[in-house]
Amino acid sequence: MDQPDLTPLQTVRARIAHSATIAHRKPGAVELIAISKTHPAERIVPLIEEGQRVFGENKVQEAQAKWPELRERYEGVQLHLVGQLQSNKAEDAVQLFDCIHSLDRPSLVSALGKAMDKLGRQVPCFVQVNIGEEEQKGGCAIAEVPALLASAREAQIPVVGLMCVPPLGIEAAPFFALLAKIAAENGLDQLSMGMSDDFETAVMLGATHVRVGSALFGARG
Repeated sequence: MDQPDLTPLQTVRARIAHSATIAHRKPGAVELIAISKTHPAERIVPLIEEGQRVFGENKVQEAQAKWPELRERYEGVQLHLVGQLQSNKAEDAVQLFDCIHSLDRPSLVSALGKAMDKLGRQVPCFVQVNIGEEEQKGGCAIAEVPALLASAREAQIPVVGLMCVPPLGIEAAPFFALLAKIAAENGLDQLSMGMSDDFETAVMLGATHVRVGSALFGARG
């Protein structure tokens, strides 16, 4: 799919469209989140000027440092939090981000619920699922997803879908399929899954949001 006359953004969008077409989905049903974590503003601006409007950061403080000025300069930019969120940063996250992909535990449900109520701002959230049951990774255990969803809904947090990061070095498709199954069982239709190495597979298995960094910005040094 890579064509030398296309920019990285055009190439990624073309690959998403191709995968969606194979799966009999509309390419427009997949939101591309450009993962700009660790990249300075001067690396981000060219993508914004090329038309990309949805970006992902994994740290509240880093996003606070670089995005307010960029958002003043460019209209329509959306910012998604894709990294682990500490409960004591919940209010900052609700104030800054348009979507949170890492709701994964009861204490964070409580913190986000209070922050949203205080600020009067309902931020859509994905529940992050530890889909590979890896001890070192964040995410809600598969068996605990229904209970966490129930508590989030009780706290009036707008949960829109599920998110996962499959284990490294293993075929991602079964994990994406499992996440889609869990989402369907719990009445959710949005799936945040797929990164630079596997987003095409994710699209074919129902991803509504793909989180792509290195394929757009190049590998970090």
